[in-house]
Amino acid sequence: MSLIQEADYGTPASKAEKQVKLTVDGKPVSVPEGTSIMRASMEAGIEIPKLCATDMLDSFGSCRVCLVEIEGRNGTPASCTTPVGDGMVVHTKSDRLDAIRKGVMELYVSDHPSGFGEKAGTGASEFDHVISLVGLAENRYGVEGRNHVGADNGDGVAPGNGSLTIDYMVKDESNPYFTYDPSQCIVCSRCVRACADVQGTFALTVEGRGFESRIVASMNENFVDSECVSCGACVQACPTDALREKSVLEKGMPDRSVVTTCAYCGVGCNFKAEMKGDDVVRMMPYKAGKANHGHSCVKGRFAYGYASHPDRILAPMVREKITDPWREATWEEALARAASEFKRIQTKYGRGSIGGITSSRCTDEETYLVQKMVRQGFGNNNVDTCARVCHSPTGYGLNTTLGTSAGTQDFDSVEACDVMLLIGANPTDAHPVFASRMKKRLREGAKIIVIDPRRTDLVRTPHVEAAYHLPIKPGTNVAILTGLAHVVVTEKLYDEAYIRDYCDRDAFDDWAEFVSDPLYSPEETAKVCGLDDPEMIRQAARLYATGGNAAIYYGLGVTEHSQGSTAVMGLANLAMATGNLGKNGVGVNPLRGQNNVQGSCDMGSFPHEFPGYRHIAIDSVRKIYEDLWGVTLDKEPGLRIPNMLDAAVDGTFKGIYIQGEDILQSDPDTKHVAAGLAAMECVVVHDLFLNETARYAHVFLPGSTFLEKDGTFINAERRINLVRKAIEPRARYADWEATQELARAIGLDWNYTHPSEIMDEIAATTPTFAGVTFDLLEREGSIQWPCNEKAPLGTPVMHIDGILRGKGNFVRTEYVATDEKVGPRFPLLLTTGRILTQYNVGAQTRRTGNSVWHEEDRLEIHPHDAEDRGIRDGDWVRLASRTGATTLRALITDRVATGVVYTTFHHPETQANVVTTEFTDWATSCPEYKVTAVQASPSNGPSEWQIEYEELSRQTRHRVNVEAAE
Repeated sequence: MSLIQEADYGTPASKAEKQVKLTVDGKPVSVPEGTSIMRASMEAGIEIPKLCATDMLDSFGSCRVCLVEIEGRNGTPASCTTPVGDGMVVHTKSDRLDAIRKGVMELYVSDHPSGFGEKAGTGASEFDHVISLVGLAENRYGVEGRNHVGADNGDGVAPGNGSLTIDYMVKDESNPYFTYDPSQCIVCSRCVRACADVQGTFALTVEGRGFESRIVASMNENFVDSECVSCGACVQACPTDALREKSVLEKGMPDRSVVTTCAYCGVGCNFKAEMKGDDVVRMMPYKAGKANHGHSCVKGRFAYGYASHPDRILAPMVREKITDPWREATWEEALARAASEFKRIQTKYGRGSIGGITSSRCTDEETYLVQKMVRQGFGNNNVDTCARVCHSPTGYGLNTTLGTSAGTQDFDSVEACDVMLLIGANPTDAHPVFASRMKKRLREGAKIIVIDPRRTDLVRTPHVEAAYHLPIKPGTNVAILTGLAHVVVTEKLYDEAYIRDYCDRDAFDDWAEFVSDPLYSPEETAKVCGLDDPEMIRQAARLYATGGNAAIYYGLGVTEHSQGSTAVMGLANLAMATGNLGKNGVGVNPLRGQNNVQGSCDMGSFPHEFPGYRHIAIDSVRKIYEDLWGVTLDKEPGLRIPNMLDAAVDGTFKGIYIQGEDILQSDPDTKHVAAGLAAMECVVVHDLFLNETARYAHVFLPGSTFLEKDGTFINAERRINLVRKAIEPRARYADWEATQELARAIGLDWNYTHPSEIMDEIAATTPTFAGVTFDLLEREGSIQWPCNEKAPLGTPVMHIDGILRGKGNFVRTEYVATDEKVGPRFPLLLTTGRILTQYNVGAQTRRTGNSVWHEEDRLEIHPHDAEDRGIRDGDWVRLASRTGATTLRALITDRVATGVVYTTFHHPETQANVVTTEFTDWATSCPEYKVTAVQASPSNGPSEWQIEYEELSRQTRHRVNVEAAE
């Protein structure tokens, strides 16, 4: 394994179709019109020295190193800013050019504190490379500038004592992941442009002029206190060692790498895991990654340290009762214990008394094996996944209307979008890499409609402002969507031709009659949704219907409601009615939360479906697996996660295998989850850390990180990405191997030797995956399902030649208010969500430097509500609902409306789900996390639940004979 080097062509590729022929250093070259001379030369294998240019950014032309000569033209133009011309003859090398480049580089070197070469930092920067490329061997100007440590008096401070920007400025070490050394900076502005053009944050700028120029963050603040979001774009762009990963400075440059897929959100970014020895030195965004195109966020780029955190459990553990201390065991003992307990329970309580939960963080292959073990080995369909509590309404709603249980587009489609309808999602925090692409398209002129109770960043952020923000009352999604549809239908803004060709006409007519009722007019809708201006609803509907290509993006703020499935169908209704399906720039696009929540659904993790969303009651489908697995399969749906917990409390469900999910922290109504787990006789937790659910476990199996396994993840755009092993599993087994060993222990004859063999089985039994192989993924990089004979290279955009189910099905979406009501005791509505630097239950990110930005969950409350309650910013607040209470500190902000409070759920000390209710989506049992009636009041200590929980932690976390992970 060697270090993967990606060529930097200096400027982005031209999208023109017309070809232009030219000659570079005697070589004939043919490139698209609009290509820069620099890029054309690189494509001919001729490297031109450069410092300010990179193919991630548009050309800038400031460094004056990439000069060339063109026959018939005077001067030496910059190759990065000069487009090719037909018949052009270019020379990249000559005595004249050599002299100019050496002179320019000599001036740059003179302003570096330690000369040049390896003493300047890592000795492996682009700056060092260009010095070598131009052949600079001496520097006539010295290195005695005021920008240098000890330049004059040797005491480490320049004459102005650091008061002037031309003086030496101390390194900024505030960011946990990278350092900024201003003395190494050549002010090429690549970092500034990367922050603006790629990330869209605009956190960096050039302060001063001439020799006083310096790159600064925000208003010359430390990086950690500035607007910087630590995406790493500036570090990646910097050609010197001015911005450099601390891990590289500590461990040295990596010597080998492997391309893999991020294990955080549903964007599915590709990274080069770069290593030195057995250590991962850094994660570098992979430019060929089709979901991220070389960009990253703070989590994927830097927050991988949890893989080697001392909290990781590296050996199996067992105990008789949850009050006993954990005892370290061998894999053989732990697996035998789990298998024997499951068999004992089924003998005593019946075949349906045990089940399993698959992980949305594990690979497709690992998820497939868990549902297979439940069905083939346990003999029932009691298998479910975390998608139950997040995007199960997406599957139901889109399948009902369009005939498929996934989003319709690829992420690249956003580049052709004219209008975005964003509802119930906060991409800048939860899907930041895709959010950067959204912001870029918005800066180019697209419009956005934001429907959200909070003022999220996309409502207003640098160079981006929403055309309309509809801050609806939590729980009224269906009402607002039906109100938008009312305008579309009554003003005849629908696409008659599309409906005639691709949709069920009777269903449309019925739906149109329904939404035309004056009950759903903007005026009535505004009353229900708590909006002041009905006209905004009307204008937003017109913009969506008539503004060009319109795309819908939505998240958990849509699905995690008692009418989640209804709302998803409402979104599909709007897309079909306006013809916004089947082409680039449109569609209905769920922003999936976890890295493989799409894949876990695709792999048959629901109790009523086999892989590929085929119902278990279909005899022909069931026979496929019966013939392959050699068993008779149950045709009755099994228990969903809430049903398992209910049955456990009732005494009929007694054992569970939970792979990579922390249901005690992530699922609603924490007390009920705890009661269900406590009632079970054998809880097997398979995870990286002793998570919250493990408090109730009897067997703990150590898990493996994404760096320690092979397999695939499927992102929110249905993209199947390879996960490649970078290091050997620290706990002996990859997760798929551990599951296979457990299956063997219960008597199944499994003999997979590599995840590719599992994918072969998936492909052989699942029509949408029929053409998928690891070999194909290696060749193509990634593909999007469906992938079969009809689409051998996958399907980036669905429903192009017609809606998959045959004809689009319009469904009535009557608004039914949730049973969760505000009142005198609980007058506020709580809604929950995520924050940029933390992820899900925080088990991974809390064990990284990301905690610098978010070390606790805070309760966002409007100033008026806070004043009424005597709450000041930073005060401890008791947050109570009819199901429970917790305490956390207040964050007073007008991002939330009066009557609404908001918090995240990343920290178990707070555990917001102790207050969420048992109400769920009518179709899928997805919990209603987003609407909880609460009261907030000053507090001077933890809640009763928190005191009890802390005591339980003390009792259930004790271990004997266990050494910390190295």
